[in-house]
Amino acid sequence: MSRKHPIISITGSSGAGTTSVKKTFEQIFFREKVNAAYIEGDAFHRYDRAEMRTQMAKEAERGNRHFSHFSPETNLFEELERAFRDYGETGTATTRHYVHDAEESALHGVAPGTFTEWQRLPENSDLLFYEGLHGAVVTDKVNVARYADLKIGVVPVINLEWIQKLHRDRSARGYSTEAVTDTILRRMPDYIHYICPQFTETDINFQRVPTVDTSNPFIARWIPTPDESMVVIRFKNPRGIDFPYLLSMLPHSWMSRANSIVCPGAKLDLAMQLILTPLIMQLIERKRNLK
Repeated sequence: MSRKHPIISITGSSGAGTTSVKKTFEQIFFREKVNAAYIEGDAFHRYDRAEMRTQMAKEAERGNRHFSHFSPETNLFEELERAFRDYGETGTATTRHYVHDAEESALHGVAPGTFTEWQRLPENSDLLFYEGLHGAVVTDKVNVARYADLKIGVVPVINLEWIQKLHRDRSARGYSTEAVTDTILRRMPDYIHYICPQFTETDINFQRVPTVDTSNPFIARWIPTPDESMVVIRFKNPRGIDFPYLLSMLPHSWMSRANSIVCPGAKLDLAMQLILTPLIMQLIERKRNLK
């Protein structure tokens, strides 16, 4: 952890809503005039899109039915840890971009499904912002979590996550329900071993819980809306959190445990703004006080 060069990491499983959370942070950064440098989690995948398909086919031939984007074998965990460590020590680090589609391809000048060249982050940023799958990963070889000053977990309950993945892959990618189900089953061991444990490392978790029946996610016809959801907000260390203030500012919210607040799903953005803005400014003020 670094007072001079703070790091914020947002960790969430695929489809958990980390992209919308990133937009909330960008709003805070803009309003508070915070100059953030960005690292994208998928920049540290080991394989590009075509290589991943080839590796999956090879692993399947070997009888490995659980080869996924969640594991150390398919990610550059050591390089990600080094990027966090370098930023904390020097205020810059080496990263790249994974190009998802034609729009990003036009911006970066490389084909969709591939990576840009490695390059250094701009210097003189106020903090580093990471958003991806492994912002708090800990294995027997790496410990990314120890370098982040503020770690946020964003995850839906698992049935809701499966509904979101089923709808996204069927509508955006044209997959069948059976194909998406196979993907879920293939990823499950790595999800259990490398994604779930990170949420014990995070400082605050935001977990969306539907209030409608999701008991069979494989036949759900639509994704539960924010108004059909609640959000459970868990603080790893509740000391110093002004719970009465948060309860007064978040209508229809309540405390379910001494370190947890439950609020309506539609209030997620407001809850993040109220909770995270003072924490971000604490990091910035601590940094500026060193100058």
